[in-house]
Amino acid sequence: MTFREINSKMVEATVLPGQRLFSQRGAMLAYKGDVSFTPNLQGGQGGLMSMLGRRVAGEATPLMTVEGSGTVFFGHGGHHVHVINLTGDTLYVEADRLLAFDGTLRQGTMFMGSQGGVMGLVRGQVTGQGLFTTTLQGQGSVAVMAHGGVFEIPITPQRPVHVDPQAYVAHHGDVRNKLSTALGWRDMVGRGSGEAFQLELSGSGTVYVQASEEKL
Repeated sequence: MTFREINSKMVEATVLPGQRLFSQRGAMLAYKGDVSFTPNLQGGQGGLMSMLGRRVAGEATPLMTVEGSGTVFFGHGGHHVHVINLTGDTLYVEADRLLAFDGTLRQGTMFMGSQGGVMGLVRGQVTGQGLFTTTLQGQGSVAVMAHGGVFEIPITPQRPVHVDPQAYVAHHGDVRNKLSTALGWRDMVGRGSGEAFQLELSGSGTVYVQASEEKL
């Protein structure tokens, strides 16, 4: 495990020779050892096409490459931080939620319309989240940010999970998502602005939800 949670708003990362991490620019709080930080222009492990895809998608969150030997402490804006460990599967996460991640993970961009068809497009227009989302795939760790902390909800074939779109942080597994309407749903059980939409996730996996409807 590369990242260790120091407290609810800070993680510690071990940097080893020959390995690298990627983080949001400005997320480094302190470090020990011989560590270098350089702007990343190649789109992470996904290369140039990953970078271009994110720029077209509006997901061009500036990254920096972290290399060397030592320990780095990350945090950003006082947001709560949660560490997700991947074991070969794919994490789907909004780009601005990424604090830092292992350089071993392959980064890409997915068009949300391909998961949920037209409703995927509607989700992006209505909820304020992008039509595209960032993907991270492989073996490694990811540190994500959220308001009010993150809790994990398992998704099973027998029991889909419905999430307020503004509270959605990320998900992984064999999961499909679609946006559905439920008149009065947010008014009755949510704390939003009265928009009657919910994000339905079905299949097998995990969804990460923040304890707030605030955007970063």
